[in-house]
Formats: sequence, C-alpha cells, structure tokens
Amino acid sequence: MSRSVISLERSTEAKKAAACPLEAIVSEAAKVIAPLWPISAFIARHPWMGMEDKSFVDAADRLQEAYGIDLYPPMAVFHAALSKGEIDVSFIERRLQRWLDDEPLPAPRHEAERLCRALLWNDAVPEEALQMPKLIELAAAMPLRSVSIRTRSVRLGLEKRLNQQMIKWCKLFYDRGEAAWALPHREHGFYGSWRRLAPLDPSLSKEERKRLFDWPHHPEEALQRALEQLGVQDEEAVAYLEAHLLALPGWAGMMVWQSRRAGDEIVGGLINYLAVRLSLEWVFTAPHLPLKEEENEDDRAVGPLLAAWIHWGGMTLDDWRRLSLEDRQARLVFADRFWRIGRRHLWLEAWEDTYEAKLKEAVLTRQPEEPKEQAAAQLLFCIDVRSEPFRRHVEAVGPFETYGCAGFFGLPIQTRVLDGDDAHPSCPAIVAPRHEINETASPETAAPYRRRRDLFRFVGRTFKKIKQHLLAGLLLPEMSGPWLGLHTIARSAAPAWAGQAIHQAEMSAQQKPKTTLSLDCQGHDETTGLPIGLTKEEQVQYVKQLLVNIGLTSSFAPLVVVCGHESETTNNPYASALDCGACGGAAGAFNARVFAALANLPHVRDGLAKEGIIIPDETVFVAAEHITTVDELRWVEVPPLSEAAEAAFRQLKQALADVSRQANAERMAKLPHVGAMPRDPVAEAQRRAVDWSEIRPEWGLAGNAAFLIGRRALTKGVHLDGRVFLHSYDWREDPTGEALAGIIAGPATVGQWINLQYYASTVAPHHYGSGDKTTQTVTGGIGVMQGNGSDLLAGLPWQSVAASDREWFHSPLRLLVIIEAPFSYIERLLDENSEFRRKVQNGWLRLASIDPDSGAWVNWEAGRLASVQQR
Repeated sequence: MSRSVISLERSTEAKKAAACPLEAIVSEAAKVIAPLWPISAFIARHPWMGMEDKSFVDAADRLQEAYGIDLYPPMAVFHAALSKGEIDVSFIERRLQRWLDDEPLPAPRHEAERLCRALLWNDAVPEEALQMPKLIELAAAMPLRSVSIRTRSVRLGLEKRLNQQMIKWCKLFYDRGEAAWALPHREHGFYGSWRRLAPLDPSLSKEERKRLFDWPHHPEEALQRALEQLGVQDEEAVAYLEAHLLALPGWAGMMVWQSRRAGDEIVGGLINYLAVRLSLEWVFTAPHLPLKEEENEDDRAVGPLLAAWIHWGGMTLDDWRRLSLEDRQARLVFADRFWRIGRRHLWLEAWEDTYEAKLKEAVLTRQPEEPKEQAAAQLLFCIDVRSEPFRRHVEAVGPFETYGCAGFFGLPIQTRVLDGDDAHPSCPAIVAPRHEINETASPETAAPYRRRRDLFRFVGRTFKKIKQHLLAGLLLPEMSGPWLGLHTIARSAAPAWAGQAIHQAEMSAQQKPKTTLSLDCQGHDETTGLPIGLTKEEQVQYVKQLLVNIGLTSSFAPLVVVCGHESETTNNPYASALDCGACGGAAGAFNARVFAALANLPHVRDGLAKEGIIIPDETVFVAAEHITTVDELRWVEVPPLSEAAEAAFRQLKQALADVSRQANAERMAKLPHVGAMPRDPVAEAQRRAVDWSEIRPEWGLAGNAAFLIGRRALTKGVHLDGRVFLHSYDWREDPTGEALAGIIAGPATVGQWINLQYYASTVAPHHYGSGDKTTQTVTGGIGVMQGNGSDLLAGLPWQSVAASDREWFHSPLRLLVIIEAPFSYIERLLDENSEFRRKVQNGWLRLASIDPDSGAWVNWEAGRLASVQQR
C-alpha cells in the first residue's frame, strides 16, 4: 500500500512576506503579539488585535496547530456550564445544523452529521473501536504531518537558556531606577547596548563570545545575518519570527509599547529585540548547524480519527479502503479540525447564545416603570461593569437618575498632579492626549505639603540606599527589625485595624492642599508639546459632546454628580488593573473633577445654550469617585451649591449608606471563602481592601459579557448581575450617527479589549495570564514575573478569573454589543466603519440591536451582514 502524508496546512499569509524587506517580515510577524503597558498603568490588551483580519476560528486553529496555544475552554468546562444551566442543549443542535449547512462536507450529509454529533458529546473514541483489526495498518499508511513551528533552539533543547539570556537583558534595559547600577550604553538602544556588552558577558563561554567578535553593529544587519546563518528560508521567515515573539510575548509586547511611547515605529523596536534574540540563538546553536530536516510526523494521530469515522460515521474498513486517496485525506482533515476546533467553537457559540437569550428575555420583558417626579440628582458613572449594581441600587432608593459613559468623560487629556514629575495619559490607550491639565496650589499652602513630602521621600531613598549598600545593609535588619516586625504582626493579626490605622496615618501625613486646575490655555508642555489647558471653544465642545452622547441635553436635575472610579487594595501589583481602563489604568477622579469644573463655568453654559443645551442656574456639577472595592461614593470636589442642589446633596448623602450596604452584600455573595453572608458586608469589604494577605479584594471586571448602548429606560430595574457595560445613548439626539460611531470606536473597543483580556487569561492562563498572585515578583518597576526570572506576564492573575484551581468564575464569552437604534443606524455604522464590521464578521465580538419602535431584537450575523453594502 502506498504511504501518503496528510499536511494540515494553516493559512499562509506568512508566505506572502517571502522576498519582502525585513521590515515587512517583522511587521507581519508582530501581529501575533500586542503592546504591554507597565504595571503602574495596566491597560487591558486584546492579545490577538493583529489577527482580526482572520476569523476567530481560523486564528484559533493556527495558534493551536503552530504554537500549541488553545483559544477554547476545555470540554470539562463546557460540561460544567451545561450542568449549571448556562448552556441550552437546543442551541448546540441549532448551531450544529447551521454549521453543517455552511461547511463543505467531505462525505454525505448524514454521515458527516453522525460523526460530528458524536464528536460533540464524546471526548474519546471507545477503546474497542481503536482495537479493530487492520486499523493500525491503515492509519500508518496515512500519517498526519505536524505544522508546529520549532525554532533551532527548541529543536536542540536550548530554548530555556536563550529565554534566560533575553529575560536578563530585558530586565536590565527596562529597569525604572530599581537596580543599583544602571545598564551602560542604554542610549544606543536595546540591541546597541547588548552588542557592546555581550562580548564581556561571563555567562557566555569563550567560544560563544568569540563568535560575536565581528557581528554587525546595526540591528537590521544582525537580524538578517542571523536568519541566514540559522538557515531560515524566506518563505518560513514570518512563522519563524512569530515563534520567537511568542516565546516571550510579554517582553516583546513591552518593546512594542516602548516604541510607541517614544514615537518610533513598532517594527524598529521589534527588530532590536529580534536581532538580540536570534543573534544569541545563532551563538548557541552554531556548532550544530546546519540541522537535518526535521521529521514532523505523528502516525498515531490518524488512529482515533479513522476509528471515529468507522465507529460513528457508519462506515466499515472495506468502505474506507474503497475511498480514493483524496477522499480519505479530506475526511481525516475534516475530522481532525472538527475534533480540535469545530466542536468546541459550537459549544462556545451555544454558551453565548444561551446568555444572550436570557439577557434578551430580561430586557424585553421588563415592566415599564411609572413616570416619577423630576430627579433630585443625576449621576454619571463609568461604563465599567462594577457600576451596574451600584447604579441599580442608587436608583432604587430615591428620585435619582444614572447615566453611563466612558470614565474619562470624553476628555483626551494627560494629567500632572501637584508637583508631579511625569504627566500621565488619562484617556483610553486608543485615544491620543491632546491637552495637559495640571494641578497647582498657592505657595503658602503648598510649602508645608512639600516639606512633609520631601521628608517621606528622603526617608524612603535613605532606606533604599542603605539596603543596597554592602556594609550598611548588614546593619539594616538590626535597625529596622523591631519596627518592621511589629508592623508585620499588626497587619497579619489584625488586618482591618492595622490597615485602617496605616491608611489614616498616610492620609494625615500627606494632607494635600486645595489645588486648582489649569483649565484655560497656559502655553505648552516643554517635553510633550501638548497645550496646557483648553480654549473656551474646546471647553464648550467637550462638555457638549459628552452630554449629547449620553442623551442628557434637557431636564437637568439640581445636582449632577460626575463619578470617576478607583479601587483600593493593599499589597497588590495589579492595583491599576482594578482602576479605570478608560483613564489609562489610573483612577477617574481627576477627569471627573475636570469635567465637573468645566460644566460649571458660566461661559461654557452660555456656549451650550447657543447649541441648544440649556443648563438651569440652580444645577451644579460636583465630582465624586466610586470606590469599587467597598462600593462607596466619595466626594472629590463640591463647589458652592444652590439651594435646590444643597437639598438634593443632603438627600443623596443620606441614601448612600444604604446603597453601599446593599451593593456590598450583593458583591460579597460572589466572592469565594467569605462563608455565610457577613453580618456587616460593608465592614467585610473594608477589611478585604486593607488586608495585605487578601488575594481577591474584589472580582474586578470578571464576568463581563455584554456592552449595551441605549437609554437607561431599557434596563432600569433589570438585574444584570454586574456583567454588562452600560453606555447611555439616545438615538433621537444623534441624527447623523456620529455619536454612535464615536461610542463604537472608543468605549466599545475598550470594552472588547477588556473582554478578550479576561477571555485569554481564563482559557489560556499559561500563555496570556500571569499565574498565581502569591508567587509573583515585581521586576524593574515595570511588570510582574513568576519567581525571579520569567516572561513579563501580560495578563491577569488566576485569582482574578477563577474561584479555585478547579472552578472558573469568569465565563469566557466573546463580547455581545447591543445597540438600541433603528436598523438604518446599524447599517450605516457597518457601512462606514470597516474595522467594526470586520470584528463582527470574523467573530471577535457579536452584535445585536433593539429597534426602539417595535422592540425587535436582531442578531447581525453573517446573513444580515452580507445584506449591508460596504464602501
């Protein structure tokens, strides 16, 4: 019998880069990674943003086959969701039938359907089917050829050493002042500094250092030579570089972020990174080159696939022998892809369909509320899913209305706090800051504050220098031991009391003076060139834009509260991951304060009146902050209030205690290890916020599943379980669709990034998560590693997505975007926004709409998308 090899080839965009310039090859390879922001400003990252030109299914197939990265939950997780009632079996059958209708089948429909239905529900072929006579012989005649990408260092077992070298050099290059000695020659870039120091590296052997003697000094030349010396052919260059980037995607992602921050091309930074990595690979593997062609065959892989066709496909071995070689190949490839990818994709879609059906029922069957009296207060919250329970409870306790918007309140600013050394972008990563807003204080109030601050900084610097000094460091334990010992005992034995006491002491020591904001134009920043402050026209337009976007253009309450949000935790490297992603991983109080101040300016209100938005004189905007860990609203800046606003303020403050208690009770019920519902959920939440041993002070955005754009009346009173981003929008205020387009391009995109960050950290924690919180190490002040030498971890800790080692908390569902608007608005959006259309078409998010007149819920899947014209 002739022996044939079946190649399960992935789509080969990589081959298109053959014979292309080096920049094009690196640019294509870079699509498999995403930028990584420093841990101090954690930004949710969509790990596959460069792969959205492919369908989700194809990307999953490619990453699994080539690099062993699985984008789907294990079958055990689907079965657990089924047992909990989170998956409706009817949706599985419906998805299977639709899939069979759309896919080219290698066999008659009834045979393919029998096989697929069996594979959907069985994790293994029965043992007796695998033991059929002649099965092994037939399987051996048609082995599957693996398409996994194995670099030269992997084939020689040298990848671990190569990774250790790269981690060492990356840690040195990116260190933010934590190391006692700075890396020399850093001004020459990553490759330049490595090239000057590597020949002196004692961790390399004498022969290895000698190989670098005449190595190129320019990264492009070095990378090109390394590819040639390693014997990498042009057609495999993209895949080969992808494999190297995915070996340490965190450090490679940091290189991308650093390049963007410096205003350089992404490709330039990655060429530096890859030049170092492949140069080291050649240094380590040179004695073994050239390598023999790798046999990448797995004869055993065909056995279960062939057995599946025989056992479940209604065939016999004689039937199989009568098939042509081409038909056999097609059937094996079909079974293999469905086994690895197709069946789990159908389970995922059924899980998503079930959630959507429940959400649809909750929204469309709600009981319309009777019109109430004019609201005493209106509160603007971030769309963050943690705001949903708080908003629901606020609305239930009094005549209060809430609105949702992106937590940066439409202000593309970078902020510089009082005496701050650096300005921090306080807007989403996809928005470039256009202005800088500074805090200033009068000299007489700032002087005492600066003296206290300088004293604390002096103590901190002195402690660090003593710790790093060879001789003085020996005395440090004797000097500080008793005090630090008492501190450790207090924080461990009485975390609530000690944590609150330390927090109060820190607040008393800081005593930040009252500051003013540079709202009006005051020149330009010397380092960034951004204008400080805003022109009067810009002030009016930014306030108008947000109010129109959320549909608040009339019927203003006497009190309008602009609520940023922040999380308060202790001993948590991922603290910024729990803050406002819309504010660049920072707290949202600064933006809330700026927006409220702008909305109170008389000339801004005059300008708004000319635009048709009349804010009554009695209406006052105040800034507050939602502390998500303890579900408490804290006042940031309260200007002089009108009589009506003062009454509303007192009424709201009185109601907030009950809101906090109810919201905390709802959250505590979800957290593991709480036990029975605590008698005082507020006290329990406050304890978790200051307990330095607490690994889950809050769930953050875990559980997020949908993004709803529409009027609050659509969801008011509906228990959405803290799983839905809520963005206020009134299509009647947006005749051109411009506001909707802005919401989709900004907040909805950020929501998708957050959703896929949680998805990736759940389904592939070893590749896209950050492991166990308790064994993490902060390195160089920029990120987190496991132990003292690992990749720079890019995702979320396991404790952020799982209740235990065996039980997931986050349900990994792709984001469902729901828009309340007429069909024509959705069609226009898909027609004009090709990027959003691609996300929907390729399955990176899902889209539904609610017609405001008929209440019809419409899914915008492939069939309906095809009917929309695209420019």
